[in-house]
This record gives sequence, C-alpha cells and structure tokens, in this order.
Amino acid sequence: MSAYSNQVKDYIERYKAETGHDGLLDPHEVAAWAFHNGLHKPNPRTIIDVIAADISQVFREEYRTDKHGRRYRAKHAATHKKGSKTLSLWADLDDPVAPHEHFVRSFAQRRQQIVGDCLQLKTDVDVYNDKRDPVVPVQVPLDFTLDVAEMQQPLKRAA
Repeated sequence: MSAYSNQVKDYIERYKAETGHDGLLDPHEVAAWAFHNGLHKPNPRTIIDVIAADISQVFREEYRTDKHGRRYRAKHAATHKKGSKTLSLWADLDDPVAPHEHFVRSFAQRRQQIVGDCLQLKTDVDVYNDKRDPVVPVQVPLDFTLDVAEMQQPLKRAA
C-alpha cells in the first residue's frame, strides 16, 4: 500500500474517532472533514484528475437510441499503456474514424471487469456465509443468461 493510501486510511480512522462514527462512511463527508482540518490539500494534479474524472463520468452517462429502439452507451473507454503510464482513452461508437480495435479492447476489458466483480462478489458472499453461518446462506447465482434475455424483451405496455 502506498504512503498516500496509508495517509488516507489514517485520517479516516481519525474521522471515525472524532465524529461519532455509526458504521457508515460517506466519502464526500470524510473528504470535506479532511480538507477542513488541513489533512488533505489538493495539488494541481489532483484538481486535473478530478476534472478528468468528471469528463469520464459525462462520457459514461451518454446514451443514445438506435433505429431499432435499442438504448446504447455512446462512448467507450479502453486502457492503453504508454511507457510507464496507463491511459484511459475514450471513443464514440458513432465516430467513423474511431478504430475498430479500440472497441474490441474496450468490450473485452469491460467483460473482464464484470468477471472480476463476479469473483469478488462470490468471495464476499462466501466469507459472509462462513463468518455469519446464517440459517439460510446467501446465494448469488452468477449465470446471467436468463437475466439478459429477459431484459432484452420489449416492454409490455398495459392496455
């Protein structure tokens, strides 16, 4: 863990001790508290990162509808290595000059993220069930075939 991560963890513990922590943490409240108490001072790089994150969020939220009525995400990100840096580059699905390889990479990376999320969810559920030993253990099916098929069905409108 980096020194920065340790610093953040330290002031989170201080926040919990000083504010009557109830078991739930709002990162915005913790950040405001840390900033107000002089524990976290943004530098220009941090500010640029925040603006870039806002731009990425706007990209992530842009949806369009195709001629078949399917709602699709317009912008797609893929990570690329450039020297020692990892860049997140975005392309618009409707931009004819955006390279095909970008979308192949983006879709593969998104699928891998989903697999990673599923693995972590299964691990978390397994640990929960082992620690709590509930009468009815939490079960989380990870086969989404029927869920996807159901969500692809046209909405049935009430007459």
